[in-house]
Amino acid sequence: MALTLLSSTSFINLKDAKSIKTLNEFGTICFAQIKPSCCLRAKNSTQEAQFLLEKFSVSEERKNDRIEKIHKLTTHHSKSTRVPVFVMLPLDTVSLGGNLNKPRAMNASLMALHSAGIEGVMVDAWWGLVEKDGPLKYNWEGYAELVHMVQKHGLKLQVVMSFHQCGGNVGDSCSIPLPPWVLEEISRNPDLVYTDRSGQRNPEYISLGGDSLPILRGRTPIQVYADYMRSFHDRFRGYLGDVIVEIQVGMGPCGELRYPSYPESNGTWRFPGIGEFQCYDKYMRASLQASADAVNKKDWGRGGPHDSGQYNQFPEDTAFFRREGTWKTEYGQFFLEWYSGKLLDHGDKVLEVAERIFHGTGAKLSGKVAGIHWHYKTRSHAAELTAGYYNTRVRDGYLPIAHMFGKHGSVLNFTCMEMKDSQQPQHANCSPEGLVRQVKIACRTAGTELAGENALERYDADAYAQVLATSKSDHGNGLSAFTYLRMNKKLFEENNWRNLVEFVRGMSEGGRSIRLSESDSSRTGLYVGFVKEKSVRKDKKAILV
Repeated sequence: MALTLLSSTSFINLKDAKSIKTLNEFGTICFAQIKPSCCLRAKNSTQEAQFLLEKFSVSEERKNDRIEKIHKLTTHHSKSTRVPVFVMLPLDTVSLGGNLNKPRAMNASLMALHSAGIEGVMVDAWWGLVEKDGPLKYNWEGYAELVHMVQKHGLKLQVVMSFHQCGGNVGDSCSIPLPPWVLEEISRNPDLVYTDRSGQRNPEYISLGGDSLPILRGRTPIQVYADYMRSFHDRFRGYLGDVIVEIQVGMGPCGELRYPSYPESNGTWRFPGIGEFQCYDKYMRASLQASADAVNKKDWGRGGPHDSGQYNQFPEDTAFFRREGTWKTEYGQFFLEWYSGKLLDHGDKVLEVAERIFHGTGAKLSGKVAGIHWHYKTRSHAAELTAGYYNTRVRDGYLPIAHMFGKHGSVLNFTCMEMKDSQQPQHANCSPEGLVRQVKIACRTAGTELAGENALERYDADAYAQVLATSKSDHGNGLSAFTYLRMNKKLFEENNWRNLVEFVRGMSEGGRSIRLSESDSSRTGLYVGFVKEKSVRKDKKAILV
């Protein structure tokens, strides 16, 4: 995710819940959409789960009416207007040992989500967990348990092929590095990862500069990703297209098609800094030099721009990104075309192998593009440029990306769908609304399907209303699906749960405006400083997930 909230996305230890006495007595869930005080005692058998669903302390007539309204949305609304809603599962859904984390908690949570009319859930299939024991040694058992549980509850599953590291970015509540054998190769050859101008290495993702080189124990990174996806395909062949309805292919840090230009670990980057170009490993430098030689400009291949500033500067602080800066010169255009072109080529290669592997399974392919909305109102769009999106006041950088996704029949998943311009700090020159409009137009022009996510964990009326508005398909460019970030204990708090249910209902009606609570119990202080926060009553008996 381009930007996520600083809050725990891990499972909460059930021992910490005041309403839970033992791990065997799983706890209580409050289904606020039916009655705030109506609690459900959940255990881990199928019969008891069914029994519990029937024990809501409301009249049978009201209960049936409510459930019917939620569960018949798929038949009462046409596919052209209904926007299915998925919910991201915690980052540590599968433990470091390869097992499903807190299965009883997960079982009850999925039951709750199904009751709210949620279409399904999304989970990261971490490379660092599945292939950690050695090359071509895969352990999918924890994910297999999740697939069975999701199927039992009548939900669908989006699976992310997460070839990046978890940890070091806002919202990363746990640490899952790349596989140990990959880290060994990186220690021997540090140029396997992205590098900035000062020589700082970033271990989040393998540099795309080595895509076609056998640098991972005789295999190229593209071959490694292909083998991983093929193993997943073979293991879950019987569920693809039925339970597993989407494969989102990670193509960079945070699973997004971009360079790690704004690393948040160790305070390297802070919002709204412009970031830095990541083209200084030996493989990227060799590619740049070859491109410069091809146009008889040898000096242009010696490295990236020398005047592009540092991570936390503003565009006007640099000679490269300022209003009439180097970015507009012949050299600037050459460099930005090469830099963005390498990223586009990387996405093309990864999606090409994914398309071959999952063709005919019935599962959709998707990939994620970051919502880099700061400095969008400036001429150079500096933060987008360092991330690899050659988008400026005079050039559309998202249309080529949309065309590339469409070429492989892949959905383009875009973030920051919940943001409003008015909620952003003025000095950052943000325009998330303008950015989303541009991406929607690019996808419509390219004939590429568009889906969305929220960038921050938000529970307030403004955020939900903005997503509802964005999802509309007035000109054939609405959302095909929306994935909500993220399932945690706050989501099950009384007010937040009620808001989610109403939001899902609105999305089922093609973005119909609905009345939501004005309160925001998320306590989000990151880049949403103008959102009105009110005190809300917490439900201490909410399921802690």
